[in-house]
Amino acid sequence: MSSWSQALTVSSASAWDEVFTGLHGASRISVPDRRTPWTGRLEWQRSKTYSLALCSGGEEVVDRDTRHIRTDPRGTYELLVPLSGSAWVEQGTASGEIGPGVMALCDIDRPLTYAHGPDLRSISLIMSGRHLAARSPLAARGPHLLDGERGLGRVVRQLTTTLHEEREHLSETTFDIACDRLLDLVCLAAEGGTDSAPTGQRATVEAAIRRYVREHACDRDLDVVGIARALGWSARYVQQVLQAAGTTSRDLIRRERLNVARTRLANASWSPYSIAEIAHASGFGSHASFATAFRAEFGITPREARGRRDFGDTA
Repeated sequence: MSSWSQALTVSSASAWDEVFTGLHGASRISVPDRRTPWTGRLEWQRSKTYSLALCSGGEEVVDRDTRHIRTDPRGTYELLVPLSGSAWVEQGTASGEIGPGVMALCDIDRPLTYAHGPDLRSISLIMSGRHLAARSPLAARGPHLLDGERGLGRVVRQLTTTLHEEREHLSETTFDIACDRLLDLVCLAAEGGTDSAPTGQRATVEAAIRRYVREHACDRDLDVVGIARALGWSARYVQQVLQAAGTTSRDLIRRERLNVARTRLANASWSPYSIAEIAHASGFGSHASFATAFRAEFGITPREARGRRDFGDTA
């Protein structure tokens, strides 16, 4: 186990208090009977930017109030991802039960109550509040209860679980990179996931979509589903981002394929190939559909464009 990865089994409630508050912040922890043996376990990975902790233990109620926040400010948020059991989370006027199908994103520097029974096993992703707010002011205005059973929320839950399972095989740099990507998905889920395209993320996502289409334009089966799967978004979200940019996945793919074909038609190294072969190699299903689309896009036929280096796309 690496020096920045730790696991600890705790056998008393007082020892648990010390370890738990050291990781999550000063709090008042109430348990049914402090005289009885306590079985608790913490496994955590901690870099300079993120912490990922799996907690399991007995029944408890954790209260972090204004006094605790004043004496031990953390500047962090936590994504709580239950693996089994359930817990009750209350922050401000928001409250709700979380379990394997529901996650919670909470500001640790706002009063918080967290209560659970002895059967809870939960992973917490602890992140900088500044990093979260920079990505999504809306996500930082939580708390948020996130659906972990379907769509983007399910991806977040699965990635969090996988990241914990593989933590010992990651360097600190790769751990941070994975957490960065996870945080991006958390922000999207908090902003509405597949139901809306948050404006704060659109430029970054649009650039990633365009780059992927440019690199894979000649793949014959390229479509919005494949783009979304490769980039980790939903197809609906990709469609919304492109719609906001004034295009569609079909138009974007067609335009990139036409640009590839235009370059090849102007390139001497492709002169041994027929126009139909270039069309097929550039991702088009038929010569006729290619010729029609080419003329509509560039105003000349593929035959007229052939060999014209001044017409080729040199970008």
